[in-house]
Amino acid sequence: MRTNARSLNLVTVFGLGHLRPFPGTWGSIPSVILAGVLIALGLGPASHPFLFNAILLAVILFFTLACATLGDLAEARFLKKDPSQVVADETAGQALALLFLPAAAVSTPGHAALTLLIAFFAFRLLDIVKPWPAYQIQRYPGGWGVVLDDLVSGFYAFVVVQLVARLWMH
Repeated sequence: MRTNARSLNLVTVFGLGHLRPFPGTWGSIPSVILAGVLIALGLGPASHPFLFNAILLAVILFFTLACATLGDLAEARFLKKDPSQVVADETAGQALALLFLPAAAVSTPGHAALTLLIAFFAFRLLDIVKPWPAYQIQRYPGGWGVVLDDLVSGFYAFVVVQLVARLWMH
């Protein structure tokens, strides 16, 4: 039972999934904070693009695999398909939206803050709306059904962020 509780800490992103209201929003915040801290420390996409993107890719991989492998356990524990307490999928999807930012997107503190906000709101909106095929993909059984729709929404948010950053902030 202890192992299950520890395992569920991963998919609830260390308890953020238990916060109300809007647990998915709470689950999106760690990726935005991480990106902001990296940028503030001078480790952002302009100065250290490989490191910045490698860290975000590690977040995506870690939380995607956590959802995929622990999704069945979480659904059994919370007695629901894609339970709201599981927010590791939002953490992964939000990190995807922040990948490969151009230097212009973080060229000033204002641009960096605006870019992070656009990424956050684009992902949250697209995760809620679930445009095709995100809605259909969530029907997959178990953990993959929990996380794949968020990765699709994260990809769509990635496209939005890239368009805004490259066309408007250049």
